[in-house]
Amino acid sequence: MTAVPTVLPGAPTGAPAEPVRLELPPLHLGRLTVDTPVVLAPMAGITNTAFRRLCREFGGGLYVAEMVTSRALVERHPESLRMIRHDDDETVRSVQLYGVDPVTVGQAVRMLVEEDLADHIDLNFGCPVPKVTKRGGGSALPWKTDLFTQIVTTAVREADQGGLPLTVKMRKGIDEDHLTYLEAGRIARDAGVAAVALHGRTAAQFYSGTADWSAIARLREALPDVPVLGNGDIWSAEDAVRMVRETGVDGVVVGRGCQGRPWLFGDLQAAFEGRADRIQPGLAEVGEAFFRHAQLLVEYFEDEGKALRDIRKHVAWYFKGYAVGGELRARLAQVNTLEELRGLLGTLDADAPYPGADAEGPRGRAGSPKRPALPDRWLESRTMDSDQTRDIAAAELDVSGG
Repeated sequence: MTAVPTVLPGAPTGAPAEPVRLELPPLHLGRLTVDTPVVLAPMAGITNTAFRRLCREFGGGLYVAEMVTSRALVERHPESLRMIRHDDDETVRSVQLYGVDPVTVGQAVRMLVEEDLADHIDLNFGCPVPKVTKRGGGSALPWKTDLFTQIVTTAVREADQGGLPLTVKMRKGIDEDHLTYLEAGRIARDAGVAAVALHGRTAAQFYSGTADWSAIARLREALPDVPVLGNGDIWSAEDAVRMVRETGVDGVVVGRGCQGRPWLFGDLQAAFEGRADRIQPGLAEVGEAFFRHAQLLVEYFEDEGKALRDIRKHVAWYFKGYAVGGELRARLAQVNTLEELRGLLGTLDADAPYPGADAEGPRGRAGSPKRPALPDRWLESRTMDSDQTRDIAAAELDVSGG
C-alpha cells in the first residue's frame, strides 16, 4: 500500500547532515500491513478525501478519515456517511468512531463490518474539545474504567466478526493528577485491540506546551505485546526519527504537523527508508499544491462555493514563512471560485525559494491549558454511578474533534 513519494515539480530538496536509517519494520494491524509506519491522525474539517489524496501522493502510511459519531452513523446522517466515504484507490479504508454508549458504538462497528464500509476502525479517546469531554467522551472517558472496558470490548468483538483490526487513540489523561493511559492501554490490550496510539498530552493541556514523549516510552514498555504508536510534536521527519529512537514506538501518528504540508509524508517515508532527501518547495510549488487541494475539495463537496470557503482555513498553514503579503493572504482567504484563486496565485513570486526554518515547526492553534469540562461528579470515582449510566445513553451528539 506504500505510495511512491512525489517531489513537487521544480521543488529543491535538501538533506540533513547525516542520513539515518531506522530499522523499523512495517506496521502490522491484524491482517493489514502498513509498509511505512506512519498514520495520519483524524482531524475534523481537515482529513477528508481531498486532503488524504494529496498526502497519499507524497508518501505511504495509513490515512484515517475524519471522526464520526457512532450515533450519527447508525442513524445514517448523510454528512456522516459522506465523511466515511473513501476514494476507489484508497487501499485501506480507515474510519474513526467516537462514542460514549457501548451499545451504540457496537452497532456502528457492526454497520461498518456488515456493509463493508471500512478495513480498519479506530476509536477516539483523545479528543479534548469541551463539547465532547463535558459529555464524558473523548479524553474524559478512560477515567471510567468500567465504561471504557465495555466500549472497547464490544467494539473489538463486533470488528472481529469481519476480521477488521480495531485500534484506540488516547491521551495521557484528564490532567496530571488524573492520568489514565497506562491502565487504559492494558485494558485495550487485554480486549484484543490491534494497536494503541498515545498523544503525549492531557486533556487539560489541549495542544499547548510540549508533548510528553517519556509517557509514550512508558506505555511502550508497559505493552510489549501490542503495537504502540506515538503522537505529539512531530513537525518534521527528523522529529519522527527522534521519537522512535527515544520511545521505541512501532510507528508515529501525525496531526497538525502536516497542515499545509502534505509533502511531510514524503519526508517521513524517505526518513524511514534512510534517504536524506527532503521536499523543500519554493513559493510557486506551494501555490500549485494549494490550488490542487482546492480542486480536490471541489470534487469532494461537489460544490465550488463550499470548497473555496473550506480552503480558506488552509491559507496560513500553506504559506507559513513564505513572503506572501498580508493583503494577498486576506484576498486568498476570501476567494470564491477556482478561477479567482488561480488568478491570485498567479501573482505569487515564482522565484521565491523555500524559506528554511520559517516554514517549519508548529502550526495550527495550540490553545491554552484549561480545566477540562466534565460531567457532574465525574472525577469522584473511577466507575460509573447510576445517574451517570442513565445519562450517558443520551450523551452522544453530532460532535467533531480530534
